[in-house]
Amino acid sequence: MTLQEIINSIESLPQAEQDYLLDYLSKKKEECRGDNFWQGLQKFRSVIENEGIIFTDDDFADLRDRSVGREINL
Repeated sequence: MTLQEIINSIESLPQAEQDYLLDYLSKKKEECRGDNFWQGLQKFRSVIENEGIIFTDDDFADLRDRSVGREINL
């Protein structure tokens, strides 16, 4: 089945079923996004642990740009 055939079959569904399908796909996408975030976080933690990387609050002390912003020439 081609993508166009799938789209055509979806468009032939009653509106209530199209809405249900859209909600279902949105939920699945959100679940996947959450899984990807969690997997990424776990991988980050693993690398930090395996590499023996230790960071403290001092590492972030001067991270923020405290300037008032850029000058604008009018």
